[in-house]
Amino acid sequence: QVQYVESGGGLVQSGGSLRLSCVASKSRFRRDPMSWYRQSPGKQREWVAHSAIDGTATYGDFVKGRFTISRDNAKNTLYLQMNNLNPDDTAVYYCNTRPANLAAWGQGTQVTVSS
Repeated sequence: QVQYVESGGGLVQSGGSLRLSCVASKSRFRRDPMSWYRQSPGKQREWVAHSAIDGTATYGDFVKGRFTISRDNAKNTLYLQMNNLNPDDTAVYYCNTRPANLAAWGQGTQVTVSS
């Protein structure tokens, strides 16, 4: 079973930036379309961004040009560069395939944006 380990979260001020990383435990990563998701307290998990196998990226409407998803298949790693963060971006961020592999959710990485 593939496992994902997310990192890179932290506490930043509004307008700040963070770069999240997600390392997959198996080399099949390069054959998987991958996404970032997030979950805020009291809310359902929502999709944030998607990277197709060829690297083509799509984003949730709320991203509005602030985030960039990328992948390094040689390192089995997915990235999310987040700029111009605001308090509404506060959440635990996860990576997974899309559609998600329900057995593969990791611990996520906490992003907290202060106003």
